[in-house]
Amino acid sequence: MKFIIKTFGCQQNVADSERVDAAFTGRGYSKATNYEDAQYVIVNTCMVRQSAEDRVYGLIRNLGEIKTRKLKNKEYYKIIVTGCMIGVAFRDKTGQYFQKIRERMPEVDEFMPIEEVGFDLEPVRNNKEHAWVPISNGCNNFCTFCIVPYSRGREISRPFHAIIAECEELFKKGCRKITLLGQNVNSYGADLLLGEENIQTKRDLEKTYFNNSKTLANPRVKIEFKINGKKIEPVFVKHLGRYRIPTLFPYLLEAVAKIGFDLVEFYSSNPWDFSDELIEVIARNKNITRTLHLPVQSGDSNVLKRMNRWYTREDYLRLISKLKAQIPNIKLTTDIIVGFPGESDKEFKNTVKLAKEVGYQKAYLGIYSERPLTVATNRLDDDVPHAVKKKRWQILEDSINKPHLSRNL
Repeated sequence: MKFIIKTFGCQQNVADSERVDAAFTGRGYSKATNYEDAQYVIVNTCMVRQSAEDRVYGLIRNLGEIKTRKLKNKEYYKIIVTGCMIGVAFRDKTGQYFQKIRERMPEVDEFMPIEEVGFDLEPVRNNKEHAWVPISNGCNNFCTFCIVPYSRGREISRPFHAIIAECEELFKKGCRKITLLGQNVNSYGADLLLGEENIQTKRDLEKTYFNNSKTLANPRVKIEFKINGKKIEPVFVKHLGRYRIPTLFPYLLEAVAKIGFDLVEFYSSNPWDFSDELIEVIARNKNITRTLHLPVQSGDSNVLKRMNRWYTREDYLRLISKLKAQIPNIKLTTDIIVGFPGESDKEFKNTVKLAKEVGYQKAYLGIYSERPLTVATNRLDDDVPHAVKKKRWQILEDSINKPHLSRNL
């Protein structure tokens, strides 16, 4: 029996597909070189935007034609769909999204939540020099435009020792470049420190459960953590005058860097959880990347507020100033959404101004599209015309990405 995997979306999906690969290889199956040659086709989906979802539907239609021919010849052919679209389908309590995808993709034999593929087997990595290593899955932030909390669920951190053991083994096998992955790597370990229930039941309340003396509002919740038998003090990230969360990410990043890799990267990083301690760890470890991805999404404070991003334009620029002051030769990349509901010409121009001030090496630009279950879809009108969105996208593409592209040619 042969299988083939098609992956849509981000690096986290790539890492998930490596684990799916291990699961099928572990059953004794071999890899097919094309869809016709396979008996199992696994499609790992993305739905961060409507265009990504549409590409999945198009592929499934084409696979359905192959399946019809195979079945007529009495050949085995099974289509399995996993990834973010299935995550949303299983978490949508109304069942409407599941019904939608079943109707749009009748050719599919199995809808498989990615959580069914664990970490018991070593991922099948084709690149021996570079490895993607997931450190957490899911997100607790609920930005109003973002489908991730619904596609991947609430944030769950992998055990600290398991990540280190995996990285040490990779280094022994000759891997020299590592990328730590999470929807928000900066908040890694909050659930390990507080307990999953405390994160999930209290994180989204308006009132913080910390006060300014770093004392928990709930005295029954204790923060204790040991690394190699030694007690450590978690890093508290202070934002908007409050201590938001405790995190272990600076400790984890430094521990991975000290293994000896030539380059240690991490993705993705949330601006409002970027602690001073994390900046210090990067600055003193020369093998940690000097190209940081720091999604801004918008350069206007009012748009950021509608997005439920917990920082202002000024907060973001202060962080950029800190990074540039403490980490020589730093390069910055970002994510920007154009055409978010209510975005005015003035608000968009503030994004253009911020981009010029920061001097991004690259920007991953997205045109806003409604996503099921999100607050923006449910409560905000998608009122920016598509032609305006495309024009704004082109302005940013021309001002950020094209100049760097031309210099590299």
